[in-house]
Amino acid sequence: MTVQRYIVPQHLDDPELIGFWTLDEFLGLIVPFAWGILSQHILIGLLMSVLAWWGLRKLKAGRAVSWIVHTAYWHLPGAFIGLKATPPSHIRIMAG
Repeated sequence: MTVQRYIVPQHLDDPELIGFWTLDEFLGLIVPFAWGILSQHILIGLLMSVLAWWGLRKLKAGRAVSWIVHTAYWHLPGAFIGLKATPPSHIRIMAG
């Protein structure tokens, strides 16, 4: 009887999963669904959660989650992400 003491992951770069989804996909599912439950529009919340999941899958398309944050940094207002240690994205050339 052989007992494995240690479990070695097969793929070290795989993201952590909650069920079948990564953390960002899970949040994209649960936030609209929770809104639908709280506002008593469960079907609309369910539809919005499926659309959010599908949109996130298409937006990521094989890239890392940080790609979405980087794109948001460059294209959205500075207060949206709230990064304090980085300069505003509209300043392209910095003197110093």
